Amino acid sequence: MDAVLKPVEKTFERKTPEQLHRPSREEAEAAVRTILAWTGDDPDREGLVETPKRVVKALSQLYSGYFEDPAEHLARTFEDVGGYKDIVLVRGIPFHSHCEHHMLPFIGEAHIAYYPAEGVVGLSKLARVVDIYAKRLQTQENLTAQIASAIDDALAPRGMAVMLEAEHQCMTMRGVQKPGVSTITTQFTGVFQDDPAEQAKFMSLVRSKG
Repeated sequence: MDAVLKPVEKTFERKTPEQLHRPSREEAEAAVRTILAWTGDDPDREGLVETPKRVVKALSQLYSGYFEDPAEHLARTFEDVGGYKDIVLVRGIPFHSHCEHHMLPFIGEAHIAYYPAEGVVGLSKLARVVDIYAKRLQTQENLTAQIASAIDDALAPRGMAVMLEAEHQCMTMRGVQKPGVSTITTQFTGVFQDDPAEQAKFMSLVRSKG
């Protein structure tokens, strides 16, 4: 009997910045000059002479999340909360990231909720976690999962919920060119994952205008 051939599943392990060879700033600026020439413009004309330096400086800010550890921002928790055990929700956290397929921006808001177990974390730290992961090349799905995983690992809450809403410029500026289309992704753990009523409560609070 002929052997049954099974497809080989590919696994992709992301390397850390430390594992990768990072080109120098000069090499990055030279790459920008090459792209400028490829577009059909003259990198040596007055308006573009300093563009490579500006672009590299901008990219170092836009992708600074590669060199920050979210766990460091979530390490300090507060247990003296007067016995509070109900939902904690931070909604409308603005973020901007870049699609890893086209390196074009996607811009939106993140909503994060959790039920404390042992303690709570500073509210600004949740926004910081969003920023750190957003300032990397991303897909919205992966960004959602990374935010949820980092907070769940650090706080071990009874449950948490993450929802991202964003508009992708790779859909509005190129391709199908459909402005105004938003993408929504969610990730639930614990009681939010197990209880549809908790998911509905989360969605209601996110949509509430009060």
